[in-house]
Amino acid sequence: MTTLDVVKRNKPEPSAEELAAKELVRMAAEQGLSLTGPDGLLKQFTKTVLETALNEEMTEHLGHAKNQAERDRGSSNVRNGSRSKTVLTEATGHVGIEVPRDRDGTFEPVIVKKHQRRLTGVDEMVLSLYAHGLTTGEISSHFAQIYGAQVSKETISRITDKVSEEMATWANGSAARIGDI
Repeated sequence: MTTLDVVKRNKPEPSAEELAAKELVRMAAEQGLSLTGPDGLLKQFTKTVLETALNEEMTEHLGHAKNQAERDRGSSNVRNGSRSKTVLTEATGHVGIEVPRDRDGTFEPVIVKKHQRRLTGVDEMVLSLYAHGLTTGEISSHFAQIYGAQVSKETISRITDKVSEEMATWANGSAARIGDI
């Protein structure tokens, strides 16, 4: 057995996220969709990740998922729509997002803080989530390092699950559009 054979065997299999990201990049290239730029794939993913993260933060804040509040809960605080906000990222430029609100006005987002307009490191975070298939612990550390805020592994898990679902939906829709051409 040669050293090359040992290296090939020890190389980990690509994660589901990495495979999905490669497939989405391939499909985007087939459609002529740029990875960066005003309507690029990275901008779409940045929007999806930020909105998903904000919604999961709200779920953690309220203690229940959307439309899942217990009748006998101790608080009357529930989701109360959202507000539009535009943030500026390094590689994707301006990204329009919807920030959830709560009835009591006590929600303090961590990922995109109130009054924050400029995000640094978001593009790297998006690429890390999609291309590297990081574990929830690694992503949690990544958020802490970039934003200086703690996001629980459970929240990260819910975010990555929802983003993966949205990636699959996007991929299926793209495949359908390619079939129509």
